Amino acid sequence: MLTVAGLSKSFGGRELFDDVSLNVMAGDRIAIVGPNGAGKSTLFKIILGQEEPDAGSVTFIRGTRTGYLPQESEPAGNETVLEIAVPHEHEHDGQFVAKAKQILANLGFKQSDYDRPAREMSGGWIMRAHLARLLAEEPDLLLLDEPTNHLDLETLIWFQDYLKYYPGAILLISHDREFLNNLCTHIAELRASRIMRYTGNYDDYVEQRAAAEATMIATAKSQQREIDRMQLFVDRFRAKNTKAAQAQSKMKQIERLKEEMVETPDGPDAAMGFRFPQPQRSGQRVITLEKIKFGYGEKLIYAGIDFEVERDQRIVLVGPNGAGKSTLLKLLAEVLKPQAGVHKLGHNAKYGYFAQHRAAMLNPAHTVFQEALDTPQRITEQAIRTVLGSFLFRGDDIYKPVKVLSGGEKSRLALVKLLLDPPNLLLMDEPTTHLDLASVDALIVALKQYEGTLVFISHDVHFIRALSTHVVRVEAGQLRHFGGGYQYYLDKTAQSARAALTSSGRDALPRIQADRQVSPTESRKEQKRMEAEQRQANSRKKQEIQKRIATLEKEIAELEVREGELAVELEKPETYALGGKATQINRELLEVSDRLPAATTEWEAANKELAEFEAA
Repeated sequence: MLTVAGLSKSFGGRELFDDVSLNVMAGDRIAIVGPNGAGKSTLFKIILGQEEPDAGSVTFIRGTRTGYLPQESEPAGNETVLEIAVPHEHEHDGQFVAKAKQILANLGFKQSDYDRPAREMSGGWIMRAHLARLLAEEPDLLLLDEPTNHLDLETLIWFQDYLKYYPGAILLISHDREFLNNLCTHIAELRASRIMRYTGNYDDYVEQRAAAEATMIATAKSQQREIDRMQLFVDRFRAKNTKAAQAQSKMKQIERLKEEMVETPDGPDAAMGFRFPQPQRSGQRVITLEKIKFGYGEKLIYAGIDFEVERDQRIVLVGPNGAGKSTLLKLLAEVLKPQAGVHKLGHNAKYGYFAQHRAAMLNPAHTVFQEALDTPQRITEQAIRTVLGSFLFRGDDIYKPVKVLSGGEKSRLALVKLLLDPPNLLLMDEPTTHLDLASVDALIVALKQYEGTLVFISHDVHFIRALSTHVVRVEAGQLRHFGGGYQYYLDKTAQSARAALTSSGRDALPRIQADRQVSPTESRKEQKRMEAEQRQANSRKKQEIQKRIATLEKEIAELEVREGELAVELEKPETYALGGKATQINRELLEVSDRLPAATTEWEAANKELAEFEAA
């Protein structure tokens, strides 16, 4: 379908990629990943013919239809939402129009939006209209550049499921780990001017890359030890006439080994080696809303709701688009004033609100480093450099003026400033938008360290899973609480849906029970059956974790014994009498020494998983 062969591209003397090749076959779902600035979007533009490569070629199979969704859409003209979703050539095609309208509805548009001028809507909504057109047209190859940035959580889940059954191939750039895990069949990593293709989803890629890097590092260490051993011989004997020839030979071998030395990969993105300042401890009740009424004009959003946040909670707000999640967050942050009701801040509570417009509060005359230094907290310059590096401001990037930063860079810098002087209540609306995978991970690390209270909205399921301990579903002006993490919420809502489906009779199950009502007794039996199945599933899960712990404990014990045995072997003089034996033992000892801490880490993680599972 698509063949990219030997592409090279440089900008201003900086090489983006060199001799990059990639094939996309029918049915493929390939994600291009890599650090910021690696050239992912540029590669897309070259594939689309919007830019010319320095070398190489892009070839499509004859007749291949492509569709492209950029990160940001062009400003809308006078066209309506429906006119964007339905191009002129399809406006009289009833089937196409119906399909486009259905997709618009699934993307969150109301029927009353169809005839609205698109220019009245935000860039995110305009992007959704363009996405609806692409999905309705069904090109053979979809190229999607950060397609989830402007989608709320529920729309994202619909979109993800839709793409699973999309008839064409998909090539995409995304920083949403869960999205990549659920959709991709291959990952193509663009890094250090090269591209490497991996089979599987994002988690598979991480595991395969780690294994490949471990092998390369172990090989490089082994080669270096051999070089050091020969160098020791050279240093010791090159001044002796009887050994000079051998020393010269060893020097030549050293040069050859250096030429053949395995090039070790860049290490994984550095973990944050810094502990963020912690806020003053608040009272148990951090913030309370009582009998809150709020609406926009004649549209009433909330009519007398109550909402209370307690210290140390990590609450994620979920629900359909337009349900009022952002409105609730703004009411908590007093960005919006209620028309009735009471807003109470608890003892010692101080909130900070993070929304996209927060980036506008940065000083454009400052450099990145100066802006990060501008905080009441007493933090060393080195510590600030560490934090900036974790959010991908590295090297000379920290001296860039704020005024020239992209929207995503400003968002990252605003997060850095917020975390360097955090309040004890963080209110965050889509904090991961415009962040790449490394920055999202850095933010998760920072918020896991954070000892305050967190209420947030996000469409990034990986982020939600990592942080939330409480879920509040916002829908139809009501708040429904789930006292557990995101998986607990999914399990509970799935059970409720199944129970509703079972008890609603033939209307809900026309194909199965068209002529038969479900009695209350049968409904209770079905509920008990599902509860029993859940208990059995929980029991199996617990046994699996316990089995994994036992296996790891056995492996760790065997590794510790073997490590001691190998160390004893290396102390014996006869080990060095047999050619190559010492090298072989060293190689095995390296493998054991590398595996032992990894196995221990896995054992600790499994025990933590068991403890969390038993506590749930």
